[in-house]
Amino acid sequence: MPIRFRLYTALVTAALVCFPAFAQQPQLTTIPKQELDIIKVILAQEAAWNRGDLEGFSEAYKNSPDTLFITNAVNRGFEGMLGAYKRDYPNKATMGTLSFSELEAHPLDERFAVVIGRYHLERGKKEGGNADGLFSLVLEKTDKGWKIIVDHTTG
Repeated sequence: MPIRFRLYTALVTAALVCFPAFAQQPQLTTIPKQELDIIKVILAQEAAWNRGDLEGFSEAYKNSPDTLFITNAVNRGFEGMLGAYKRDYPNKATMGTLSFSELEAHPLDERFAVVIGRYHLERGKKEGGNADGLFSLVLEKTDKGWKIIVDHTTG
């Protein structure tokens, strides 16, 4: 074998041993469309909240008397949920800046799904201070898209 070939082989082998990432092909993953559509609903909520738009935020919920919003109390129906948000967050300052993380969408079938995740609310002490917690949501696919029918949020 020519010396150049042996040198090249030695360099490539050394690179693969020293830098194993070179030996692996990048792993591409895709999220199924159904899960993506569900997560988009939650991200649209985050954007609406951060604009101070409670009406836009509430569009993610099914406008039904059966919708449940559970925090430190059980609020029944769309109007009860919206009323609780308006009472607890009367202005943009008290709403602060919301961020979601660790979002997981779990379709149960073609019509229902569960989403879990974490939230962080950043706001001044005067406005109630920062808040963190977990949430679980049950969504139903309706003729108006995926809508939250049960929201259980800890804080």
